Amino acid sequence: MNYLCIDIGGTSIKYALFNKDGEKVTDVMKTPTIKDETSNQILQTVLNLVGKYQDKIEGVAISSAGVVNSEGSIAYAGYTIPGYTGTEIKKKVEKIYNIPCEVENDVNCACLGEVWKGSAQNASSVVMLTVGTGVGGAVYLNNQLWTGINFTAGEIGYMYIRGKYFQDLASTTALLENYEKRTKEKIDGEVLFERAKSGDFNAVESIHEQISNLAEGLVNICYLMNPEKIVIGGGIMAQKEYIMPILENYLEIKIVDKRFLQTRIESATLDNDAGMLGALYHFLQKREENK
Repeated sequence: MNYLCIDIGGTSIKYALFNKDGEKVTDVMKTPTIKDETSNQILQTVLNLVGKYQDKIEGVAISSAGVVNSEGSIAYAGYTIPGYTGTEIKKKVEKIYNIPCEVENDVNCACLGEVWKGSAQNASSVVMLTVGTGVGGAVYLNNQLWTGINFTAGEIGYMYIRGKYFQDLASTTALLENYEKRTKEKIDGEVLFERAKSGDFNAVESIHEQISNLAEGLVNICYLMNPEKIVIGGGIMAQKEYIMPILENYLEIKIVDKRFLQTRIESATLDNDAGMLGALYHFLQKREENK
């Protein structure tokens, strides 16, 4: 039997069937996240998917945006998904279909995916960052997720750096806004990096500013956590060959002493599958605990 793995984001919901070894048995499919100014259709979409596959699966593993509590409900969701706070996903799936379901935060799942099958294998302490519209975070300590007393540990994007949220300085959004301020031109990240590689001064400077800010946050994480690995994911890491040497340089400049920088900082390797794989890993761990 297989497992239905679902990755819920603010703009789309990805899903596929996986076996217990984390191997895909169907292609990854995608459907839009249906929402308006006050509500969304996420729960109904999930229920429809479970109904479609119910005879082929023995479990449902879900990765979701928002703060997820131990009951598999959305304890808090920001303005990007209106009406999502309080949604009882696990309870509804199990009640309607009598199929076990587990739900976990999307960045936590991405972290678990990298621990299970990606760049953080065999590491007992990991901090994961996803750099995109904002900056998401997850903490993995002593071979398990650290979610804090009310499931909000790892909300790295809200750290204050020089009076601003970390994500307002180090996200891809910040990078693009910086370039737009310099040039009055709105472009996407792919074009920006093409221009930087062609020697566009404003593109290069915008990237350096963003990576300098990212390094500042990473240095603080190293001081506080001293993890074996920090794994960085998100769309921007498609440019890792360009970014990583710059990041390593800024880390060396900003750290007080190299003894504080023994943490290995690596790019995520699972790309869009990380959330679904991590959700499955979380599901399998929960089943093991409940035996």
